[in-house]
Amino acid sequence: MLTSSPYVVGRAEELRVLLDGLIDARRGRGRAVFVGGEAGIGKTRLTADCAYRAVADGMAVLRGRGSSAGAPVPFRPIAEALLSLFRVSGPPQDPSLTPYRSALAALVPDWRVEQRPATPPSLTDIAEALLRLLGAVGREDPDRPPRGCLLIVEDLHEADAETLAVLDYVIDNLDGLPVLLVVTLRQHPCPALDLALDAAARRQARRLDLLPLDDAQTAELAAACLSAAPGALPAAVVERVVRDAGGNPFVIEELLSGMVTAGALRRDPVRGWEVFGDVATGVPTTVVRSVVQRAARIDPAGREMLNVAAVLGRRFALPVLQLVTGLDDRSLLIHLRAGIDARLLSPSGPVADRYEFRHAMVADALLADLLPAERAAIARRAAGEVELAYPGLPGEWRQLVAVLRQSAGEPEAAARLFAEAAEEARLGGATESAVALLERALELVGGDGAATAAASAIREQLVHALADSGRFDQARDLARTLPLGGPAALGDDRTAALHLRLARAAVTAGRLADAAEQAALVRTLLGPTAGPERTCALEVVEAHLALAGVGCPAADSGTDRDGVPEGEWRTAAAERLARRAAERAEAAGLAEIACQAWQLLALLERRHGFDRADGCLRRLLDLAARHRLPGWQVDAQLRLGVNEFMQVGESVQLERAHRAALDLGALDLVRSAESTLAMHAVLRGDYARARTLSDQGLEASARLRNVDHHQFLLLTRAMVAAHQGRRAEMTDVLAEFDRWDGAESLQLPLAYGNCRAVCALLEEDRVLALAEFDLARRWEARHPSVFYLNGAHGLHPLLRALAGTGSAEEHARTAADHAAGLAWNRQFERLAYAVHLGRAGQADAAAEAVAEAARAARPFAMARHLGLRLVAEAALADGWGEPVGWLRSAEEYFHRAGVPAVGAACRRLLREAGAGVPQRRTGTEQVPEGLRGRRVTVREYEVVLLVAQRLGNQEIAARLSISPRTVEKHVASLLEKAGQPNRTALADWAARNTSP
Repeated sequence: MLTSSPYVVGRAEELRVLLDGLIDARRGRGRAVFVGGEAGIGKTRLTADCAYRAVADGMAVLRGRGSSAGAPVPFRPIAEALLSLFRVSGPPQDPSLTPYRSALAALVPDWRVEQRPATPPSLTDIAEALLRLLGAVGREDPDRPPRGCLLIVEDLHEADAETLAVLDYVIDNLDGLPVLLVVTLRQHPCPALDLALDAAARRQARRLDLLPLDDAQTAELAAACLSAAPGALPAAVVERVVRDAGGNPFVIEELLSGMVTAGALRRDPVRGWEVFGDVATGVPTTVVRSVVQRAARIDPAGREMLNVAAVLGRRFALPVLQLVTGLDDRSLLIHLRAGIDARLLSPSGPVADRYEFRHAMVADALLADLLPAERAAIARRAAGEVELAYPGLPGEWRQLVAVLRQSAGEPEAAARLFAEAAEEARLGGATESAVALLERALELVGGDGAATAAASAIREQLVHALADSGRFDQARDLARTLPLGGPAALGDDRTAALHLRLARAAVTAGRLADAAEQAALVRTLLGPTAGPERTCALEVVEAHLALAGVGCPAADSGTDRDGVPEGEWRTAAAERLARRAAERAEAAGLAEIACQAWQLLALLERRHGFDRADGCLRRLLDLAARHRLPGWQVDAQLRLGVNEFMQVGESVQLERAHRAALDLGALDLVRSAESTLAMHAVLRGDYARARTLSDQGLEASARLRNVDHHQFLLLTRAMVAAHQGRRAEMTDVLAEFDRWDGAESLQLPLAYGNCRAVCALLEEDRVLALAEFDLARRWEARHPSVFYLNGAHGLHPLLRALAGTGSAEEHARTAADHAAGLAWNRQFERLAYAVHLGRAGQADAAAEAVAEAARAARPFAMARHLGLRLVAEAALADGWGEPVGWLRSAEEYFHRAGVPAVGAACRRLLREAGAGVPQRRTGTEQVPEGLRGRRVTVREYEVVLLVAQRLGNQEIAARLSISPRTVEKHVASLLEKAGQPNRTALADWAARNTSP
């Protein structure tokens, strides 16, 4: 007799929220819902009803559950959910998912491609891959309305830390996707509950807390369970259920089942349900007793099968169950059917040979009825059978056997297995699960205070895992607890390797003082006879420290600082260390370390010329190809592409490297390529693409706390504004750059030379531009720099030539530097040369220099026209070249680009030259539609752009080459057209209406 309700009782409001979520998902408005409550309260039943409605509406449904293995299995719920949809069809073939195949393979190992990246994907990569997959599944056909996708993750309180991190990212990014995420969890304190509370607090998710049913709902559910009409059950039955069930649906069903099983409640075909005897006697008073009583009615072999299944966990695989019980196929299926009929078992998920207890409370009840010795014996037997059946314990079998060994009273064996599982998780990028497994292993061998070799080995492993997870302080503190002597000591070599790992982690995190401390300790431990595996890796770390100016002994040896600028000395020290590490590591066959060293050396060699830098990169490329390191191959291709652009302004190699990174699924390299392409788009004047690429990368780099990459993207974003003359926007982005420790960044000169100075030039403020270039020059004299597009080799010399403060001899020294030959710099260097030649009366040579500049400037739209505007002024003064033509070209460009100050300056110079000046009272297409609707004229729009930057009338007049009185009239007109009460409000309005 079934005693479960055919429909959900007492959850109408909660079900309405979920059904509204399904509707919104099909409309492309994703959301997340957390369903919480105590065990048995009806979470699974509610989500099952939601899933049924989703399937009926044609939606894709994916369903997974937290691990019941008793130890974290990385990504288990998400992997199970994906397999529930893709087990038969295999991985999705949507072309847009191609770059994310490697990240998706971290969730489902069977989806791995033959060529994998050198490093596992980050959690953000995996989360983004899942998000894109869910979006693709929900849309299916881009030419039709989305069908919608429902992802259900049950028992999140049992999930691993990686699953929580991935879901946290997904929850924050569901808006705009055809996806409903429904998560169930118990409400006891745990990381899953913290996630639910945080997501709800920031309004990214809805919480549904299921409360116990009230008396009326309890009576309704009891009647529905027994297929009785409302109010038709005997009063004694209802009173008993109301009194003892506490409004818990599962307990209600169990009590009713107990009454029926005990014969205290029977159904008469005519009179309906009747009580025989006292329902308070002979009927189980708890779920445990109810479950045990039902299990006892199954024959002994069936009861033994249930006990074994309970020890294996709430969910279990039939092959393992059969191995441990020794049952033949027929007997196994007979006993399974008996367990299902007794409402103790049910099939589990998409895998045919997986079953589960109907509720976690059922498995707990069976375990509670076993003696500790019985449970240990079953666990020991099960562990042995699984080890024999699955050699090497692949996948989650190792965690299961570890739990079984622990239950069997074998802590050392369990600890060893937990440690092995942790290492597998760490290598796969699941560092948080690795930490949790190792902490459990450490407890089994005696905890933090244990002084055994086994405990030291686990602590050593835990230090690596903590460093990988970004918890440097915890890793360092744990490393300090390792014994330095005695049988538990690791020895100098292993201790050195441990602190070397900490040094690398500190460099990556930008904690250079900590890195120097760890490197010094490693140098002491290694001694003079250490082999190349440790010394070469240490020298790479020391090279980074030398470049940053953080002292390390190796950088001090054999270098004379007298008369050498600090930045140059530090670069030379870093170069020497990197070269030694690269050559020795390559000779010793240490390919990974050699690649790291050649990568750094290629950057440092730029100061000697890009041909030498490219030579290092080609050597890196060859090394990576020989040792089959595809990630390093793409990295070398990417850097060669960057150098190609800097030298000739072409992006062919860079675009090719970007495609290779996409094909490989190396998302960190994809992001690096896209950030570089964003920078190049700025220089080419393709600001829309630059904005799109940089904005895409900023969110990911912020989540990953990749400080260096985030700083670069912020500078790129600031350049987008600066190269369009938008000072307010540029200032805001640079303020964010400062908040990300921009003042300590080696990329800081870009803020001076390619942001503030360029913006000042577009405001026709050369004094400010020169001051910014001077700041960049002074900074570079104190710090090493390998970024050569900051103005020192091009735009700054041009401004000095125009101002008469730079001599021809000084220019000759600048032109002799290899950096002056880079395409971006060469366009300005040639113009500076033309100014010097023209001033010396060499008109033809000056004109030829301008032609050379034009050839170098071909890829750079804004810079090309800015250069023409600047050099035309000198050509007019000194009587050479074609300044009128240059000014007309520049005026047309800057007028269309909405940079009024430069356009006005060009018109002023044309008037001074006696040339015709275009009247800019037409061209209303340049005025945004919203402003045209308020009858804002073209000239007023030019004023609006400058009011938005909070400039005064005098400054605006100077920029537009009009009188302050005229500006005052335009501002008065704008106040009326915009409906603003004062100048401050008008500036705010202007900023809102002119922002991109």
